[in-house]
Amino acid sequence: MFRREFLATGSAVSATALAGCGSLESRAIEVPSVLDDRPEAIYVPGHVEGMDVIGIQTSGDYAVALSYSYPHRFWTITGTDAERTSIDETDSVHLMATVWDPETGMVLPDVGVAVEITRDGSLVSEETVYAMLSQPMGVHHGANFAGLEDGENYEVAVRVGATASRPTGAFAGRFDEPATATFEFTFEESAMREIRFDRLDRGGERDALDPMAMERVPTGIAPTAEELPGETVTAMAADVRYVATIVDPPAGVDGEGAYLAASPRTRYNGYALSRMGLAVAPERDGQKGAKAELTRTIDPDLGYHYGTTLPREGDQRETTSHDGGEVSISVETPPQVARHEGYETAFFDVPTVTLSL
Repeated sequence: MFRREFLATGSAVSATALAGCGSLESRAIEVPSVLDDRPEAIYVPGHVEGMDVIGIQTSGDYAVALSYSYPHRFWTITGTDAERTSIDETDSVHLMATVWDPETGMVLPDVGVAVEITRDGSLVSEETVYAMLSQPMGVHHGANFAGLEDGENYEVAVRVGATASRPTGAFAGRFDEPATATFEFTFEESAMREIRFDRLDRGGERDALDPMAMERVPTGIAPTAEELPGETVTAMAADVRYVATIVDPPAGVDGEGAYLAASPRTRYNGYALSRMGLAVAPERDGQKGAKAELTRTIDPDLGYHYGTTLPREGDQRETTSHDGGEVSISVETPPQVARHEGYETAFFDVPTVTLSL
């Protein structure tokens, strides 16, 4: 599914991505204040920013795209606490790295990413960047960087570490070695100011900005229910949309029985929600079985999901069978990813859902 859709795209990054949807006029950027009446949910931010793609490289198991935009404010998440990172007057750019499997186009949100910027062999800046979620830019890693000078040439090394999610199916045994992709970047303030920056009248509405149109850089949109194998069920819980399916355990999964793959994604754009803590409890005839933690997993057929095995009909384990029964899915830990504006108040109070399987 991922392979078919990804390889069907064109061979170049779209003009929308490369031009950042931008005006041709340079202008000073005044970032509006954070909205005072933000809902505790996904909402349309008060402004929208584009980005420019610096380049795309393949290294080891990974494809890596490096992009940049204006310095951004964003929120880091620790447990259920959100801490705002404001724009510092010394910040030069916001760098974004998107990492994916080059064969299927699946974004890999659980890898570690570090960025090193040098000029003429001398270190300018180095930082381990955050896993992030943005309405127009999707699933990526990023941070603000300072110290870049107008008109200077830089070498940017993006170091990708092994994935923290379990690879299964054809992914089993992959993504366990680090790799580095290196890019050349000339920082020009005039070019950056041509990137789209628009104030929005819809700020605060319960909705989301559309994903950017990019041909060769995936945004991390999860597969639809129709694209997943097995008989799927869906459910909504606050701003989380679940799509779940029961299949035979793929290669790389320990345990017997049926395999439950639960895929949470954002309500509007369908971005995969990573780095969550999810638990499942089987139910049958009003009796609830023991709660089990779901494992973060990547699979070329099932996408990024959270999975576990469940006993089949006739299994005499303590938990009940899924056949003809139900499972409840609860959020134990919200997505531990940094948020761009519009996501920073969402996914913290997600009710438990029950799925009939």
